[in-house]
Amino acid sequence: MLSFKQRMDEARGLVKIDLVLKRAKLVNVFSGEIHETDIGVHQGNFVGIGRFEEAERVLDLSGKYVVPGLIDGHVHIESSHLCPEEFCSLLLSHGVTTAVVDPHEIANVLGGQGIQYILDSVEGLPFNTFVALPSCVPATDLETSGARLGAKDLLEFVDHPKVIGLGEVMDYLGVIQAESDMVEKLKLPVSFFDGHAPGISPQDLNAYYLAGIHTEHECSTVEEVRERLRRGFHVMLREGSAAKNLLDLLPAVTSQNAGQCLLVTDDRHPRDLVQEGSIDHLVRLAIKAGMDPVQVIQMATINAARAIGLSHLGAVAPGYQADFVILDDLNEFKINEVYWRGIKQSGNGVRPKFPPLSVAGLTESIHIGDWSPSKLKVYTDKESRSSNARVKVIGVQEHSLVTSALIRELPVSYGLIHPDPAQGIAKLAVLERHHKTGNIGVGFVEGLGLTKGAIASTVAHDSHNLVVVGMSDEEMNLAIMTCVEMGGGLCLVDGSQVIGKLPLPIAGLMTAQGAEEVAQILSQLHVKAVSLGISERVDPFMTLAFLSLPVIPELKLTDLGLVDVEKFQLTKVVV
Repeated sequence: MLSFKQRMDEARGLVKIDLVLKRAKLVNVFSGEIHETDIGVHQGNFVGIGRFEEAERVLDLSGKYVVPGLIDGHVHIESSHLCPEEFCSLLLSHGVTTAVVDPHEIANVLGGQGIQYILDSVEGLPFNTFVALPSCVPATDLETSGARLGAKDLLEFVDHPKVIGLGEVMDYLGVIQAESDMVEKLKLPVSFFDGHAPGISPQDLNAYYLAGIHTEHECSTVEEVRERLRRGFHVMLREGSAAKNLLDLLPAVTSQNAGQCLLVTDDRHPRDLVQEGSIDHLVRLAIKAGMDPVQVIQMATINAARAIGLSHLGAVAPGYQADFVILDDLNEFKINEVYWRGIKQSGNGVRPKFPPLSVAGLTESIHIGDWSPSKLKVYTDKESRSSNARVKVIGVQEHSLVTSALIRELPVSYGLIHPDPAQGIAKLAVLERHHKTGNIGVGFVEGLGLTKGAIASTVAHDSHNLVVVGMSDEEMNLAIMTCVEMGGGLCLVDGSQVIGKLPLPIAGLMTAQGAEEVAQILSQLHVKAVSLGISERVDPFMTLAFLSLPVIPELKLTDLGLVDVEKFQLTKVVV
């Protein structure tokens, strides 16, 4: 360990250090300015800015920009379909050196075993992975998950050095009503409590904040941002693959409150990660929308570090960890090179390759029990002779996790209610896939654009049961059986043919395949989804994954049935 005198001499430029970045244009997130300076790095940390005469290595940047390593303050690795090692490698190539991950997707399938898998996978990687323990496994009692984690179960992980917080607290009613299970979780000895409270009233926000929950990523309107900022929340401006809120929320950000705002991706598909990027994509979007580049970079670095309590990250300054990005132009924000603890990790189109951890014991997660396609049938009143039935229909909204509660008339024959391509209404089903219960919820959905075929997935937030949408029971059954045979994954069916699939054997959520390969397969699946009528503007699998999430208004479907999220209770499909 360095003596105090040694550290002082290094910072003053009196002794030889490991690395000097010469003639760098430093984006200073503290002063809010860009100034040319030399930057000293020693033993993985910045020792300072100014003049450093002696170094083992000198990198002359000739006026290139240096930016702190980007931070994603809230993300689910599982939503990328990539194993953790591949995910971290891909993020490094986009200038992201730190991610706060919430493994509640895999925890809802495998419980503590899933959390341990994430922790073990990122161990030793040249990337800062911090874990916020999943607070809601299951998310609600209106669905069946693969596991149930209480405060005692989570307590087993709090001493792990990568565990820093409690993940998005979706059960905000449990918080403000002081329900015992949630109170116990909020007593866990962690330093960071993450929020998730869409639709909460401004008055109830007071209690939610008082409980120690000081971040929020579920804002979808400017007014929601302002209500949270007024109470001291750090607002996470999100741009994922399904929920794209960044540009809608930017008008709420001012020079007075920008310090309380940070950028997150939440859920991002590999195709978007490969083609567009991660937090770097959000930075480009915000700059293009007219925000000051330095202010945007602050939201992507130091603001995130402060909100989450990562006091050693997010800046290029004495004592901070030497994670940084080099680029030529701030407006284009194209990543040239990425350094973690002073060591180059990515650059010139080349990113590191990390061998994946063994996934033994994680690949047997699809258990639907006794199955018959007859379970997909929806009956009306059998005494009715009407040729139509009034039903509740889930309405999909583009680029939003929020759905509408619609009432529509659907055709009936022999007492069976059918989907209606003329109205753009398909049948939707969710099968319990963890405990062989045989539970199945069946309903209808409008807005996907599907006109024929079926789409199925074992990625369905938050319990990740098997979700399938289709225009006929036969096609839906084939899609279901294909997912079971793959051990989990994504599938497209047209008539009697499987026209595309992506196996996801790790908990039915992830694969050890490379990001570019997975992105290419997904691109092919999207093209084929368009042939089934899906709009090119809709990500079919990401959208499908959220149709069973009963904590986002208004209407959702789980293995237990149709859920009225506003009333937080099951409701009948037929009106």
